[in-house]
Amino acid sequence: MKNDLPQPPYYAVIFGSQLSGIEPDKYAQMANHMEALAQQQPGYLGIESAKNEVGFGITISYWKDLESIKAWREQAEHLEAQRLGKECWYASYELKVARVEGIKAFGE
Repeated sequence: MKNDLPQPPYYAVIFGSQLSGIEPDKYAQMANHMEALAQQQPGYLGIESAKNEVGFGITISYWKDLESIKAWREQAEHLEAQRLGKECWYASYELKVARVEGIKAFGE
């Protein structure tokens, strides 16, 4: 596991979700688009994501500051993706914002 993030402090947005199974191809296209769009936003630092075979996933995006997170949350295309997620793609989700104070790592 390689970490290209800067030294803390910075912020992590932790998004845990359960997919509904509706329109999985459209969801995958939107998720890819949102990841590419997030990378273009000021204050974006990186992303990590994992999903299991029954549609539960955790995505953690990293941001320079709370202002960057707020700007991303309010970005027009991201607002549309949020709306579609609530209407179609997610059975449930939970979002947490945390300040990263330190990192410890082992191995590659």
